[in-house]
This record gives sequence, C-alpha cells and structure tokens, in this order.
Amino acid sequence: MTQSATRESYKSLLHEMTQTTRTCLWNDSASIEELTYSIEHGAVGATCNPVIVLGVLKKEMPQWKPRIQALMEEWPNATEEQIAWQVVREISAKSAARLKPIFDAHDGRNGRLSIQTDPRLFRDTAAIVEQAEEFNRLAPNMIVKIPVTRRGIPAIEEATYRGISINATVCFTLPQCVAVAEAVERGLKRREREGKEIRTMGPVCTIMVGRLDDWLKALAEKENITIEPGHLEWAGVAVFKKTYKIFEERGYRIRLLSAAFRNHMHWSEFIGGNVVISPPYAWQVRFNASDVVVRPRIDEPVDPRIVAELTRKFGDFRRASEPGGLAVEEFDSFGATRRTLRQFITACHDLDGVVRDILIPNPDVA
Repeated sequence: MTQSATRESYKSLLHEMTQTTRTCLWNDSASIEELTYSIEHGAVGATCNPVIVLGVLKKEMPQWKPRIQALMEEWPNATEEQIAWQVVREISAKSAARLKPIFDAHDGRNGRLSIQTDPRLFRDTAAIVEQAEEFNRLAPNMIVKIPVTRRGIPAIEEATYRGISINATVCFTLPQCVAVAEAVERGLKRREREGKEIRTMGPVCTIMVGRLDDWLKALAEKENITIEPGHLEWAGVAVFKKTYKIFEERGYRIRLLSAAFRNHMHWSEFIGGNVVISPPYAWQVRFNASDVVVRPRIDEPVDPRIVAELTRKFGDFRRASEPGGLAVEEFDSFGATRRTLRQFITACHDLDGVVRDILIPNPDVA
C-alpha cells in the first residue's frame, strides 16, 4: 500500500496519530459540537473550566440561558458565583456522559472529562481536596484539575489517595512535574498499602508548553534579550521532552499532557510518546488541514544549540528545565504561574459577570 493510500484510510492527521502511535488526543473544550468533531477524529477525553464555559456560553447561550434562569428560580438565595459554578458542573457532566462509552472501553485510562477546581483556592489544600471530592462525584469518569502550587502538591497526593484521578494544571516546568509525579506515587502507594483499587485510575500531568514560551518572550521584551528567531518556540518543547524522558526512566504511573498550543510543534514533536495532546477545537481543525507528517518525534532531541542559548540567556528556562531548578516553595512565585493564575481567576469573575447580566439585566442596554 502506498503512503498516499495509507493516509486515505484515516479521517485526519490526528486520527492517524491516534491509530498508529501511543499518543492520545483529548479535546480542550466541553462544547458538545466541538467534542463530537474531536471524538470523530480520535479524541478520548475532554476538558472543562471557567474559560471554556465562557466560550461555550458565547456559542450556545440560547441553549443555556433558560437553564441559568431556571437555576435562579430554583436557588433564590444563590449568588452569581454559585450559579456560575453550577453551570460549570452541568456542562462538565453533559460532556462526561458523551465520553462515558470511551471510558468504559478504556477501563478508566481515557474517556474522562477534566474539570478544574476553583483557581482562587490555590493556597488552601483542604479546600482544594474538598472541591475535588465533590467534582469527582459528578460522574464516574471525571478527572479533577488541581494547580501545581505549593499547597496544590499535598492536595494532589491526598486526592490521589482518596481515589480521585487528577490532572495537574498551572504547570510549566520539569520540577513541578516531578513534584506532581512523586505526589501521585505517594497517594497511589498509600492506597495500595490499604488494598484499595488503583487499576482504573488515570492521572495526568499537564505542561502548558505555550505558556512557558509566552513567559520567556515577555522576559525577552522586558529585559531586552536578543535571541535567534524561532528559538523561543522550542522552550516548552525542550522541557516537555526532557520531562518525558525522566518520567519513562523512573516509571511514574502518570502521563504527561501537552496544552496551551502556540504552534504545531506542541503537537507534532510529541507524537509517539505515551502522552496526551489536548488542543482546542480550532487547533485541531488547523492540524488536520496541515501537511505535517505524522511520525514519532518524542525521542528526537531539541537542537543542543537552541537549548544552550535558552539556558545561557534565560534564568527562568534554567529553572524550568532542571530537576532542581525550582523548590516547591517557589512554585507560586514563578512568572508563568502568577500570570496563569491571574488569568484563570479573571475568567472566574468574567463568568460571574455573564450570570450577573442574566440575573440583573443592565437597564442601560437596549
């Protein structure tokens, strides 16, 4: 069979990847329309959070406005924040139901809906775990996002011990990933010692590769750093590949997940790995229309000259790419962490605002 004929047997490039390599596709959206497209092209998981819910409401407001109004009637004393989070729950549960057949077929490893804990809780371990438990009860195939902050690490261990599959988020660096993997291992071992089930758990650790690139680009502007064109596009890729190698060597029972897409390398460079890629719908459409060749690249090292220049010119790249580059106590102060937490928290307030406009319509708007 010719290469052209072989290609024609797949629906798309992403479908080809899912059928010919170990690399999995998850959909970075809980919109049913977008999730349906993604599943048709090989996706076996999806994500929901306040940012995504904002996008869903913008596209599907005629569908969700009556439900929000009904919630206002059902909960006459509820705040806009409480109603907004109930919408997050319901959109998540709806998408989880769409993924349940995949979850059953994959014995819990895939087919999960990833729901994010409130980012405003990032300093409160107990509150994160409590919300993780509540979200985990929404559906049998939930996976709960917990931020990789100083207080998030013990929450990851405790949630894992309680049988919750976690998705570590707000994560950009190798030291954060190792801390997550070790916390998950501690949680799993505690369960094993007590004879509790772990076989169907499916934890993942996200590296927001594009957000590391974004942060270093911001530093380059702020500190007047000149670097070869295109080299900053490789920062997140280099950290992901190095982290993957360490995970494989140490046998951690958690997969890496690539998120925050800025270019096709945040997909193509990880093909072949026992990892998850989770692009938004728009990026999936773009990838499927591209001429990128689907072939394993996860074990191909980033050009050492690029890594050397990034290491020499950016202290934060050194911290992000070395196992001891950041202590757990420093996770909250890392630039990309602070940027992302602020954006996620802002999205929560924006979602509250959407509910507010329905709860208390603006009299100055026709």
